[in-house]
Amino acid sequence: MINPYAYTEAEILKIVDETQNIKTFTVKPRSEIGFRAGQFMDLTMPGIGEAPFTPSSNHNTGERLDFTIMRAGRVTKLLHDAKPGDVVGVRGPYGLGYPLGDFKSREVFIVGGGVGLAPLRALLYALFNEVNDYKKIILKYGARTSKDIVYKNEVDSWRQKAAHVDIEVGVDVGDETWKGNVGLVTTLLKPGLVDVNNAVAIVCGPPIMMKFVTFKLLDIGFKPNTIYLSMEKNMSCGVGKCGHCRVGPYYACKDGPVFTYDKIKDLQNIWD
Repeated sequence: MINPYAYTEAEILKIVDETQNIKTFTVKPRSEIGFRAGQFMDLTMPGIGEAPFTPSSNHNTGERLDFTIMRAGRVTKLLHDAKPGDVVGVRGPYGLGYPLGDFKSREVFIVGGGVGLAPLRALLYALFNEVNDYKKIILKYGARTSKDIVYKNEVDSWRQKAAHVDIEVGVDVGDETWKGNVGLVTTLLKPGLVDVNNAVAIVCGPPIMMKFVTFKLLDIGFKPNTIYLSMEKNMSCGVGKCGHCRVGPYYACKDGPVFTYDKIKDLQNIWD
């Protein structure tokens, strides 16, 4: 019988400090692990514990994986204390990725908040792989302050991918050095930015942010079945056994973590 919790050992090759409490880890599994943008994996600190994370790297490259991780609990603290050369465990991938085929020839409107940009980085790379297959690629990203922006050294290179790539970053609280938008990420969402009749919206971030972004997208004119949400906050085992990730009748680890809003909008407590 195959052990569903068995993991592949992976060596940490590089660690990048994104913010004071967020780091990006590049790991090399002993054997290549393929995934699709939007799927997630479990990272294991052998003999200690594990936690689920969505890879933030290009899904065309399975021999090396990036995970962008915020220090928030026991396992993530231990990961943040790790160093290049240390070995972790990786198992997965789990769940369903973004249906990229359904996005082709459409405008892709992406909204991220905080460390929620990590799964969206994998999505962006996947879109950039075939950048001319999409009419527009628009990213609106919000962080608490300029010091909390992840991938700040990559944003300019993303803007150069194609003329129809548009990226705007804002902060909740500005300072004398910040020249961009100041206000919640919803202030970046304005009517006329996209053709809502030929567009999809993808949202990832803290639940409260996703809630109000979703409502704003509906106000702009997006239909519930064109809004894709990453409902991954409570995932644990990854194989539909523990029940922690239940979203109404669904398991985020198996039926998601990507759901269209029309599928879950009438369920209770989806933002909790």
